[in-house]
Amino acid sequence: MPSAQSAVQTAVQSAVCAVGLTALVLLATAPPASAAEGWSLAPAGGGRPSFYAEGAPGAVLQDTVSVTNSGGHPVTVRLTSTGTGTGTGTAAGTGVPVAFAEPTVRVPARTRADVPFTMTVPSGAAPGDRSGTLVAKDADGRTATARIRLRVGGPALSALTVEHLAVHGDRITYELVNRGTTVLAPKLAVRAHGLFGRVLLDRAPRTLPVRLAPGTRTELSEPWPGHPALDAVDVRLTATAADGAHDTADTEARFVPWGTVAGTTVALTAGAAVAVVRLRGRRARQVAEPLSMDVELTGAAR
Repeated sequence: MPSAQSAVQTAVQSAVCAVGLTALVLLATAPPASAAEGWSLAPAGGGRPSFYAEGAPGAVLQDTVSVTNSGGHPVTVRLTSTGTGTGTGTAAGTGVPVAFAEPTVRVPARTRADVPFTMTVPSGAAPGDRSGTLVAKDADGRTATARIRLRVGGPALSALTVEHLAVHGDRITYELVNRGTTVLAPKLAVRAHGLFGRVLLDRAPRTLPVRLAPGTRTELSEPWPGHPALDAVDVRLTATAADGAHDTADTEARFVPWGTVAGTTVALTAGAAVAVVRLRGRRARQVAEPLSMDVELTGAAR
């Protein structure tokens, strides 16, 4: 009979073998093959047609993908999330970074490799459902894919600000910033008043050709080809979006026809200079001419 020491050694060896084979499992336990010839890609554990995960912004989510080699020869595949050949990327369509524990995996014949990976939900991600794809590619260029469905949790907050409003001649420039957690399709209204409240510009709200993701900003401008030549103007921009997001910004502008002003100044300066020269010339001539005196004798000495 085997000794107690031999039994312990046998148990330890079995445990070591079990740990060493956590990433390589017999094909009999692998999920059904799909996609590429001789090998396939699928969520680990069997029975799942795709990956599904939920997490709040900032969360790090973990899962495992299986590469199953049903052929008679080893296969080496490269795992990516965008098909760019990098081990860390962004799952296509989700905007969520994905990192694999082993970006390159060699799978022996008739075995399966289980590769853990993480998905990091960006801190500014908007709540809602997203989808993406994991991709495996072998040395011959054959690929297999596994779909990801991700639900980002958290409260939906709609918030918008108008910043850096300024008037530059015939253009009004500004920035829109998404301060919330939802994607925004903003509308903009523009109004400008001159001296004594005279309305110079009045544009009703209209949808802008932009979509603002949470935490992003965009610089835009409004044309104003018919701005006044001479006036003091107050400009107001009002931005609105769904779910009550809105903000208003005001600025002042002074329109002065500097070309006309400069021309007038030059003309006045030149006229004043000519007048000064003429006046000085007249005074000089008066000093140079001798005085003429007519003396009338009214008496004589005897």
